[in-house]
Amino acid sequence: MDVTILWFKRDLRLADHAALALAASGEGAVLPLYIVEPDYWRQPDVSARQWRFTAESLRDLSAALAGLGAPLQVVVGDAVEVFDALAGSLPVARLVSHEETGNGWTYARDRRVAAWVRGCGLRWEEVPQSGVVRRLQGRDGWAAARDRRMRAPPVPPPAALRGLPGMLPGAIPEARDLGLGFDPCPGRQKGGRAEGLGLLETFLDVRGQDYRRAMASPLSATTACSRLSPHLALGTLSAREVEQAAARRRTEARGTRDGWAGSLGSFASRLAWRDHFMQKLEDEPRLENLCLHPAYEGLRPRDPDPARLAAWARGETGLPFVDACMRSLIATGWLNFRMRAMLVSVASHHLWLDWRATGAHLARMFTDYEPGIHWPQMQMQAGTTGINTIRIYNPVKQGQEQDPEGVFTREWLPELAAVPDAFLQDPWRWEGAGRLLGRRYPAPVVDLAAAGRAARGAVWAVRARAGFRDEAARIVARHASRADRTGRFVNDRDPVRRRGDARQLSLDL
Repeated sequence: MDVTILWFKRDLRLADHAALALAASGEGAVLPLYIVEPDYWRQPDVSARQWRFTAESLRDLSAALAGLGAPLQVVVGDAVEVFDALAGSLPVARLVSHEETGNGWTYARDRRVAAWVRGCGLRWEEVPQSGVVRRLQGRDGWAAARDRRMRAPPVPPPAALRGLPGMLPGAIPEARDLGLGFDPCPGRQKGGRAEGLGLLETFLDVRGQDYRRAMASPLSATTACSRLSPHLALGTLSAREVEQAAARRRTEARGTRDGWAGSLGSFASRLAWRDHFMQKLEDEPRLENLCLHPAYEGLRPRDPDPARLAAWARGETGLPFVDACMRSLIATGWLNFRMRAMLVSVASHHLWLDWRATGAHLARMFTDYEPGIHWPQMQMQAGTTGINTIRIYNPVKQGQEQDPEGVFTREWLPELAAVPDAFLQDPWRWEGAGRLLGRRYPAPVVDLAAAGRAARGAVWAVRARAGFRDEAARIVARHASRADRTGRFVNDRDPVRRRGDARQLSLDL
């Protein structure tokens, strides 16, 4: 009896799982497989908090597959070696999986697997699971194609699978077994499909009503945002089932004036933007390692100032709102998008740190790390795309606007308890600063105003160089969004004076 290996990657569910349906459609047996790859978990952009979320999701998936009659095989090792061993002991006829837009390591691994499949004379059938399109030639028409895919009926799970006799579920290793460092993250979200479904239900029924307004502040966003991002990143929920559930709820809310219709419309737009950014990395994998516009290479030192980098990463820059956001992220694994953008902007412009170094740290901190969103956004906020408006956030102003009563800042920076509200975001102006700064709390690592002016001048000066516009036009043609009937995607006719993605993006999910 021929065997189909069903390779689970970032798609840890049974519902709306096209690869599962394809594997089950054959006449032979199905071997569900998840490979824990030690080399992947040694990469600089992964962490124990991500593995623990993954492990919890795998336990959910394993129980669900056992109920279908084909237990999940969890194997630790190199993917090619695992497949080779299975093909040597079983009559493997084909490999089935979803397409993955991962980091550079997974891209290289998939190429090795493809070469092994060809060498063995087997078939590897990959199917889409999001709005990302493989081998896309250009962005014209992409939005419409993506929306058609999202409107298609979800794929129902099979009633049963023909498993292999005698196969037992594989053991799921602990983070320490993979050599992952100490990473407690006490506020981390839990993995598993049941957790994701619960979040979706409460968001659509209760929490999402004020989503449009409340997503900007780190205080209100914690509950007003769906918090589905790690579940979408690991695939315990499919983007299609989430989008269609939100669309049904939006239909119910149509004509009301209670905020639901607008908030659900914003949520749908952000689901579309999610695919838009993932498409960027799919089209140009070098985005993870090289500036999208090559003119920005060398602008910042590739070996950043270690003291500044460490202060930023620990939440000890002396800039209260920056430090509060970083400490919150370290403890919870999540932060709303505006604050993520501010952390990157301050690191890139005021601290003049290279986006690759800061990007790796943030990737490790995010439980919801999605490479296809993370690396294009790192470049966008660092100002290295060549087609986006350069945003240099003022963290004092952001703190005053997004945390006007100082509740969030004081929660994460208890050492500022004595600072009056009027000086909380810029305590260096307080008359008691001498008793605090450099003692219980750091003095600012930079002069914000001077650093902001220097960065603005340096980044904009690059755009005046010969040939900059020609390369920017190429980037627009390949990566910039196109307008659709809803106006969600904005075309850019002047890549220097306008924006490729013209609105202030928020991927808060």
